[in-house]
Amino acid sequence: MLQTIAPNIWHTQHEFVANGMRVSSRMTVVRLSDSSLWVHSPVPLSADIRAQLSALGDVQYIVAPNKTHHLFISEYIAAFPQAKIFGAPGLLAKRPDLNALRELTSSVEPEWQEDLGQIFFEGIPFGNETVWFHRSSRTLIITDLCQWWQGDLPLTATIYANLTGVRTRLAVPRTVRWLVKDHHAAQSSARRILQWPFERVVLAHNSIIDVDAHAAVKMAFACFEQ
Repeated sequence: MLQTIAPNIWHTQHEFVANGMRVSSRMTVVRLSDSSLWVHSPVPLSADIRAQLSALGDVQYIVAPNKTHHLFISEYIAAFPQAKIFGAPGLLAKRPDLNALRELTSSVEPEWQEDLGQIFFEGIPFGNETVWFHRSSRTLIITDLCQWWQGDLPLTATIYANLTGVRTRLAVPRTVRWLVKDHHAAQSSARRILQWPFERVVLAHNSIIDVDAHAAVKMAFACFEQ
């Protein structure tokens, strides 16, 4: 079920098994100034979630923020045929069935520019992730770029989180750092994100950080300054 993060922003988590390891992913929903809904990184669309979304507003935008968070897009296209679909550059090569998809760019989409800032994180073409800033709630929305696997985890997930550096604090996972192809571009993108006055961070994996969030991201991004 969707849970409130702050006014006009909600989330829900989905647990699944990947490569034999139980993990979770978070969907974030923003109600824009015109009352339409912006759905980030969709999770499976249950009847309950569909009913909640319909009660909150009209789903107008469905976003696959990088090239790995796209698995359940088709369910939302079927349920909300009026919605526009946006995805990471290069995603269409993986999902040619998403023929209505509009590729995200380095520019903020006019449909949500009053409510959301967006920065395409350059230098990591494997993911081609876009990072978002919800202005009214001062919330940063990150998918895979930064992670913090808190809480009770199965043994395999705990080992993985420790190995990738995301078990005890917010960090850019080692698996992501290994994929950087242009260090200067990544550094520039990180610095631009830190210019936003965010006070909260919502991560796909798996935490929401409400205390010293900006400082935590700055520490995580220190890897790009080395």
